[in-house]
Amino acid sequence: MGDVVVPEVALSSGERMPLIGMGCAASPRPPLDVLTSIFLEAIEAGYRHFDTAALYGTEEALGRAVAEALDRRLVKSRNQIFITTKLWCTDAHPGLVLPALKNSLQRLGLEYVDLYLIHWPVRLKEGTEGFDFKGKVLPFDIKGTWEAMEECSKLGLAKSIGVSNFGTKKLSDLLLHATIPPAVNQVEMNVAWQQEKLIGYCKEKGIQVSAWSPLGANGAAWGTLAVVESPVLKEIAIARGKTVAQVALRWIYEQGARVIVKSFNKERMKENVQFLDWGLSQEDLDKIKLQIPQRRGYSSDVFVFEDGPYKSLDELWDGDP
Repeated sequence: MGDVVVPEVALSSGERMPLIGMGCAASPRPPLDVLTSIFLEAIEAGYRHFDTAALYGTEEALGRAVAEALDRRLVKSRNQIFITTKLWCTDAHPGLVLPALKNSLQRLGLEYVDLYLIHWPVRLKEGTEGFDFKGKVLPFDIKGTWEAMEECSKLGLAKSIGVSNFGTKKLSDLLLHATIPPAVNQVEMNVAWQQEKLIGYCKEKGIQVSAWSPLGANGAAWGTLAVVESPVLKEIAIARGKTVAQVALRWIYEQGARVIVKSFNKERMKENVQFLDWGLSQEDLDKIKLQIPQRRGYSSDVFVFEDGPYKSLDELWDGDP
């Protein structure tokens, strides 16, 4: 990246967000000092937007990297780095939202985050650990939880607030109650899960979409090779003299969405942002739209139970295709 300047986009909150973010989830998670140096390398490579979450266990390492970057004058001031973190489901209770953000800020060593997201439209019983949620999923209080998010914003602890993994129906429910609309909806989006309906809805409502898993998260346990192994993308990449990843990321950018991309490999970190100075042809776009089979990568059935608030994936995802 080096001299690549990542453009920013204006959010409905009035803040500006770099349109490429570095994802900070890692499984297995490297040790703290290793993670800190990876995030520092990303700052050196030009990344200015970092996307973490209470769940990821990477807030502390990211905070250390930001502090060191400031010490070393890699960035001049805190406001040159955009930090997103997220509220985990065990804290998605109206009374726990503000304390959860304060805990995140303590781990990050920061006075505010630039963007605070509700990680999922799901509330788990307090103290739930691990990923066996049977009997632990409670009805989600969208109104009360969002009011608490708005409080975080009014206190200046989060410059912008938003959501993650919300479908169109949940967004419209939220917009009925919100006095501060969500600035961002971060969702799974890539060429193999194109989210056309949701993207259209968010554009109409002035909500920026951030794409997680833009390359199919093929390194993750639940990931898919549908993006990096796509014959359609390979063909376009060869014709354009680009990598498959660059074509996949460029496609997201051309849909008007923002990219959260994760690579802890220094060369790929640089490569993954080199999609801003060229474009896909209409023929390329048509091939991607019509020839790539569509399938959600992360089914999220861990939240679905016959006796829970979400009895089917359709209910969780609002039936959005």
